[in-house]
Amino acid sequence: MNLFELNDNYKILANRDDLDPTILKDTLDAIKDDRRNKLDNLATWADRLKSEIEFLDAKQKSWREEITYRKNKLTWIKKYITDVLDDAGIKKMATENHLLSARNFKASTIIDSDKKLPDKFKITETTTKPDKQAIYEALKAGEEVPGAHLKANRNTVIK
Repeated sequence: MNLFELNDNYKILANRDDLDPTILKDTLDAIKDDRRNKLDNLATWADRLKSEIEFLDAKQKSWREEITYRKNKLTWIKKYITDVLDDAGIKKMATENHLLSARNFKASTIIDSDKKLPDKFKITETTTKPDKQAIYEALKAGEEVPGAHLKANRNTVIK
């Protein structure tokens, strides 16, 4: 295969969504290419994936912000409608396209100050969670910690 065909193999592989890690490894192992070219193509693929992830994260953040904005806008509009109906003393109103009715829903409980609440209205919860930093330091120092172990974390930096 020439260099152009090899690069096409990596492009085809990059566009497949059906590959689990085992199949991907086997497929990459099957590509006959020198190590430098193979790793360069994989680093390019990794760069592309990183860019796609960053783009999708930004898009997701943008969508979440837009959803929050629209939910707030909906709340403001409904409150305005309720205020207009209440100010006019109207319980129900039919418009050309809608039937509007201001009604009471279950009241919200607002806690102004936890400290002022009597004890009978407080729940005491205790939680236990592992102290990962202390466990890490103990394991790193060679101490045996039942129920925990260190897992190697090797990775490649691509610039």
